[in-house]
Amino acid sequence: MGEHPLKITPITLADDRELIYFDDDPEVLAGRVTRERRDSRDLPGSVTESEMRRDPLTGQWVTYAAHRNNRTFMPPANENPLAPTTPGNLPTEVPAGDYDVVVFENRFPSFSTRIAMPDDPADYAWAVDGEDLVPRRPAAARCEVICFIPDSALSFRDLPLSRIRTVVETWAHRTAALSQIDGVVQVAPFENRGEEIGVTLQHPHGQIYSYPFLPPRSRQILERARDHRGTTGRDLFDDVLAAEHRAGTRIIASTDDFTVFVPAAAKWPVEVMVVPNRAVADFTDLTQDERAALPCILKPLYIAVDRYFEGVERTPYIAAWNQVPVQSRLVGDDESLRGEGRLHLQLFSLMRSPHRMKFLAGSESAFGAWISDTTPEAVADRIRAVWPQEAEWQ
Repeated sequence: MGEHPLKITPITLADDRELIYFDDDPEVLAGRVTRERRDSRDLPGSVTESEMRRDPLTGQWVTYAAHRNNRTFMPPANENPLAPTTPGNLPTEVPAGDYDVVVFENRFPSFSTRIAMPDDPADYAWAVDGEDLVPRRPAAARCEVICFIPDSALSFRDLPLSRIRTVVETWAHRTAALSQIDGVVQVAPFENRGEEIGVTLQHPHGQIYSYPFLPPRSRQILERARDHRGTTGRDLFDDVLAAEHRAGTRIIASTDDFTVFVPAAAKWPVEVMVVPNRAVADFTDLTQDERAALPCILKPLYIAVDRYFEGVERTPYIAAWNQVPVQSRLVGDDESLRGEGRLHLQLFSLMRSPHRMKFLAGSESAFGAWISDTTPEAVADRIRAVWPQEAEWQ
């Protein structure tokens, strides 16, 4: 299948944020078309005061990014900041009049490498109210936006296979780059889709977060994988895949490289996982053949998710890629988690029936005790029933 030709063009925006064009267009690859490199806007410098505090009761880090409260919210179509910049309209985040895939530093980031800090680190309040019980840290990492396509009327499901491959290559490129930032522990590409999820921009896009700590779900997976290996001597993901294949009731699709299934203990109203069949740490660890094969799984999956509910054209969802953390950053008690985990997609929706959302009320929100209104087997049956034939998506 071979490598996927790409032209990668980094530029600097007016406020010193980085933007990178990832182009697969033959005209761009041949140099006959170039991307605009100058941002004509007059923007103030990008500086935040993001901070993290560790909850003494749970040990989990909570991030505070008050500047995000004023971020762009559902602008009119002619003020879409993720569209290409076109004549007669306001300049957007993307100076070019067209693009294939583009990534840029979030203008309103949760985590940032541009945090206002005192000249002397000793002057920073490293504990809340001076109490060591509640440590405080700058939320230093990087958040990026990835735009999959310039047309705001389309969605990830509408991308041709070659463009999905470009997105996969972009995730790999950014995973490698963000993993090099000092203090970053994990890189996590994800997409929120739908107003019901809380999306503030309708343009088809995702985000790529780098975390300066190990997020709770990632930690739980790694701890379970470590304990499973210690008890059985086997890889947890290998055993999960083997068990799902033996049962067969929740398998949606399976290829030489990937398995798509509804987890046996799925908790969301609609939930699907995509897992490589071999131990893969992150996108950079995928072979060229695996990178080429992944779009052939993702496109029909996203089509099926949008067909799940009758009368719903676009199912609201969260599609999150869990990657193995930067191994060298696991220190202290976390050193025992090295070598565990596997790249996987968790795609889920909070919609429980057409146009009705599941609200995380007392049991889920207060205690983290999940109660589902369906069963994983019923979800799998429905996804298989609406899974498109190859002729519908090739």
